[in-house]
Amino acid sequence: MHTGYRLPDVTFHTRVRDESVGGPNPFRWQDMTTADYFAGKRVVLFSLPGAFTPTCSTYQLPGFENGYDDFVAQGVDAIYCMSVNDSFVMNKWAADQGLKNVTVIPDGSGEFTRRMGMLVRKDNLGFGLRSWRYAAIVNDGVVEAWFEEPGLSDNHPEDPYGVSSPETVLNWLIEANREQAA
Repeated sequence: MHTGYRLPDVTFHTRVRDESVGGPNPFRWQDMTTADYFAGKRVVLFSLPGAFTPTCSTYQLPGFENGYDDFVAQGVDAIYCMSVNDSFVMNKWAADQGLKNVTVIPDGSGEFTRRMGMLVRKDNLGFGLRSWRYAAIVNDGVVEAWFEEPGLSDNHPEDPYGVSSPETVLNWLIEANREQAA
């Protein structure tokens, strides 16, 4: 569905640690663009309904974090986790998860997610607008492979998980690299 699609050009408002700021909260705002994250790199992007939510925190994010070396061995330069949450929430979640390998991207206003066609209502859970769960292999800003959970819809009663799992994405990479070598 999204294979061959060029990612939308969006500016993400991020908070980065900067000791020169001083004080108890040494962070500053830094705008990052789609190009800053994706240009000239082959990356895994996965997006999920919310930071600190059970499936995201227990399976999906730790799986990508712990499998980082396996992804790098298959030609991946970076792994990005996106959610329709602000930078404060995403940074706190990254710290809480002890992330060293996965970079979080805050899509606070949902602009990137909306333009990807993945913005859904989760009012049934009190979440408001959030991302549908998906993953993608992105090569220099173009979607190479797309892994979307079934049932894309507003207020879905469940949170499907499997198609966008680290294992599924890694298996696709292994198979694609095997076919390329043949």
